Amino acid sequence: MKIHTLFATAITAMSIVSCNTAADNVPEAAGDPIVRAEPLSWWVGMRTPLQLMVQGRDIASYEVSMARGTRGVRVTATHKADNADFLFIDIDIAPDAAAGEYGILFTRGDESFVLPYRLDNRREGSAARKSFTTADMIYLLMPDRFANGDPSNDATDDTRDKPDRTGFFSRHGGDIQGMIDHLDYIASTGATAIWSTPLLLDDEPHGSYHGYACADYYRIDPRFGTNELYRTFVAESHRRGLKVIMDIVTNHCGSAHWWMRDMPFEDWVHRFPEYTRTNNLFSTNMDPNASRSDLEIQESGWFDRSMPDMNLDNPYLLQYFKQWAVWWIEYADLDGLRVDTYPYNEKEPMSEWCRALREEYPDINIVGECWTGNIPQLAYWQGGNQNRDGFDSHLPSIMDFPLRDAICEALSSDSLRSGRGMARVYETLSNDFVYHDISHMMIFAANHDTDRIGDVVRRNPDRLKLSMALLATMRGIPQIFAGDEMMFTSRDLSQGHGGLRVDFPGGWKEDTVSLFDPAQRDTVQSDLFDYTRRLFEWRKGKRVIHSGRTLHFAPHGNTYAYFRYDDRDAVFVFINNSRGAKPIEWSRYAEITPSLRNGRNVMTGEAVELDDSVRVGARQALIVEFERRQEASDGKQ
Repeated sequence: MKIHTLFATAITAMSIVSCNTAADNVPEAAGDPIVRAEPLSWWVGMRTPLQLMVQGRDIASYEVSMARGTRGVRVTATHKADNADFLFIDIDIAPDAAAGEYGILFTRGDESFVLPYRLDNRREGSAARKSFTTADMIYLLMPDRFANGDPSNDATDDTRDKPDRTGFFSRHGGDIQGMIDHLDYIASTGATAIWSTPLLLDDEPHGSYHGYACADYYRIDPRFGTNELYRTFVAESHRRGLKVIMDIVTNHCGSAHWWMRDMPFEDWVHRFPEYTRTNNLFSTNMDPNASRSDLEIQESGWFDRSMPDMNLDNPYLLQYFKQWAVWWIEYADLDGLRVDTYPYNEKEPMSEWCRALREEYPDINIVGECWTGNIPQLAYWQGGNQNRDGFDSHLPSIMDFPLRDAICEALSSDSLRSGRGMARVYETLSNDFVYHDISHMMIFAANHDTDRIGDVVRRNPDRLKLSMALLATMRGIPQIFAGDEMMFTSRDLSQGHGGLRVDFPGGWKEDTVSLFDPAQRDTVQSDLFDYTRRLFEWRKGKRVIHSGRTLHFAPHGNTYAYFRYDDRDAVFVFINNSRGAKPIEWSRYAEITPSLRNGRNVMTGEAVELDDSVRVGARQALIVEFERRQEASDGKQ
């Protein structure tokens, strides 16, 4: 019988049997009627309603109820799809229902059978789980390019894209076991959370290593591992004080997804007479002058030929995606989600999706990839923003692409022209008044889709340190990309994504050098790693960085100065992105300096006095922590 593998235990204990309301034993219905049922399992005590999607031959012709003797669980409604091989079943679970194996009875005339279904107890405190915040530093990695802990799964009989480590867009063999093997390394960077790019099955024939073209929403790609191994990875991460953020895609699936061969509804995905790509016009979502046709192409056009665009206006698909996200959070014990290509989704259904997840998990953080350099358009997507059209996304966090653009342009330039260099960073932060909640913004200098920061700064270690100093001290939730702590650069800039997503040396047994081993790093790599580690270890306990206000001063000569402060503490940051040493002119900061005492250089531990002898070298950062005198701090609260 073709039931998803996670049903195997249930099927063994409670095999699909023939039933009849008048007798316990009748001849079994011919054949295997069920192909799959999703979600794979559920829990008692959930707020999210359970709607089971069942696929099987002519399954819509069956009546459905709970098997005899069931208490606290009942079928309340069934919904037929356009395709008779699908049926959507609403199941009510009473608050006092017991965990265990349940039977869902399917009846057609004299034929009947039982589908086993598992309800589990939730972890204690599951609904109140905490998530990633400004107190965290997120370490982003691509599993295929990080470490190969299990070479036996590099290729599998049931997947198509085979490994070729020499190929820029091929699978290289990295996997979940490799991630587990190097959790101690990740923790040693000062990271407190891990964001892994998608691990679900991506079965495109070529270029499937990135995982963004899902072929099964309930199955970890076997070339990465198993569902159970992913759960082990999360548990091992938690044991080391690392939170786990799952990267998910609601906008599109992959062309190899199983339902592309047999869809429940005609409008399950967006269809056009011929291939139509999205126009990428995010502005159509908030532009009062935008045409409906342009908005339609933005929402419904495909992201790529191999990525069919999902129709979230279909209520059954929307419920499927709500349950899918909840299932993974509950099953794997996740700490948060990152949503890919967020503005390409239909915005109202996604608002409902975010709201539903936050009702189940009030403190869960969800960060959306809203890739735009336009600050007002980015602010539109953060939940709670006072949008003129009344739209509320209910999306807690957004990725700060405008700040990323400003940092990269500033650190790659020696320009003293107006508006260039560090002035770009200052001007970008001067727009913080537009955002609803600056504490819920992910800040970064690079990720798996952008140029590597090592390439941006042209392999200059001093400039790279400046990027780390900014990320460690600015408002928001910092994220670094695996290898940036040792200034990894692209293997070949002409290859785009395939070139920048380099393997981590030492992640493969055949590697001659392992940068996971401190003894094998060169002087520059060791210095950069130590700088990053010390910064982010210090940041962990610095509450004023997590929740303090910002006071910044107009840049002079490609330098930038700012304070993070509250009523007890202050941190002063001076970024000298120029070619020469610069003195600190403390008199410029007189509105806050009278309250400061006991200055200490964060990186050296040396005392810092508020006098003109303090100078900062070319392309260096000075970070000083101060205590504040209560009686003198009233002007800056």
